Amino acid sequence: MKLSAVTPRDTPHTPRARTSESQSPGRPLSTVGVVTASIAVAFGAGAGSPLFVLYQQQWGFPDWQLTTAFTVYAVTLLATLLVAGSLSDHVGRRPVLITALLLLLLAGGLFLTADSIGWIIAARAVQGMATGAATSTFTATIIELSSPRHRRTMTVLTSAAPVGGLALGAFFAGLAVEYTDHPTAVVFITLSVVLLYGIASVLAAPETASRRPGALASLRPRLTIPPAARSWFWSLSPLTAAGWMYSGLFLGLAPSFDHQVFHIHDSAANGAVVALQPISAALAGMAFARVTATRATRAGALLILVGALLTITGVGTASLPLVIIGALIGGAGQGAAFGSTLRILGPLANNAHRGGLFAAVYLIAYTAYGVPVLLAGIASDHTGLAPTVTVYGATVALLAATAALSLTLRARRADSPGTAQGA
Repeated sequence: MKLSAVTPRDTPHTPRARTSESQSPGRPLSTVGVVTASIAVAFGAGAGSPLFVLYQQQWGFPDWQLTTAFTVYAVTLLATLLVAGSLSDHVGRRPVLITALLLLLLAGGLFLTADSIGWIIAARAVQGMATGAATSTFTATIIELSSPRHRRTMTVLTSAAPVGGLALGAFFAGLAVEYTDHPTAVVFITLSVVLLYGIASVLAAPETASRRPGALASLRPRLTIPPAARSWFWSLSPLTAAGWMYSGLFLGLAPSFDHQVFHIHDSAANGAVVALQPISAALAGMAFARVTATRATRAGALLILVGALLTITGVGTASLPLVIIGALIGGAGQGAAFGSTLRILGPLANNAHRGGLFAAVYLIAYTAYGVPVLLAGIASDHTGLAPTVTVYGATVALLAATAALSLTLRARRADSPGTAQGA
């Protein structure tokens, strides 16, 4: 993997960058459709958690295959981010988004026709590819479509869309499993209708990134981080990892510990527990929009730390109320942290490089979201679920504590006399 830097003349503070930023905002109705499509992308991923439990009951596959179905999504997503994360900076946002949404329709078709875990894993792989292409591109597109007056709000909204979509998908799928005879059809036919609306909205929205040379070269695996953003990017990386790893704990492992530790067998209740953390993250991300971004990152780190400690205590003592409180507090921390992270980094790149920068952010996020869950699924077969959750949660807490300390020291340096204020 290559770390790529853009030259100083491409940073947002030069006349060239200002030119790329001086575009008229998009049409409000099409922008709403683009935002809806970005939520739908995550909805499909979140819907998997309750459905996987149903498939396991019907088809009788082992736990490691269940976590593989969860994790293959993150692995293919990461690979796509590395290869195509900055492609939209060269060919435009619209072609990348349309291709990604069509792939999600294909993934839905695979889910609808699947009759074994192998087909589910294949569907999740396609889903991951589509999400990897779409996620950072949607973030850049929505920010660029927004007017200067609404850009702060839209930046926060783009950070809430992935976790909010995960929560909605998990909760909706849980209801479908519990109260319908054909939950897979209910989930993915509904999703397909929304995706078709999203495709129409993307086609109606103006293109925000001009075509420029280098599309093939951009497919080399690399992170594109402008020099102006690099210091903040690395300072915020442990915080991004902590928040998304915590989200993975609930989306990837909660269906298992709901059954084994808390004996929850109602699919709607299971979906609700899974959805608590990401819905708290989505709501908190919007609530913290009025808080200074640097303060929100520090608050987010502390909330994730507290949430992780409460969750591992709750699982270890079989106390569901503690887990619920931990999910809400830690979820609020992720929302505060991730929204403010995008607010800090967004202005440090121009339209020509914003897609690549956000791809690097989501690479950190989805690595933390998917890989630890796969390792935890393997470990739980040998050590048991509760000890595995304890180690997992302790790692989240350590990352959050590291981020809190680093960001506090950075704030003190910025406040020192003669030191330039941070972003």
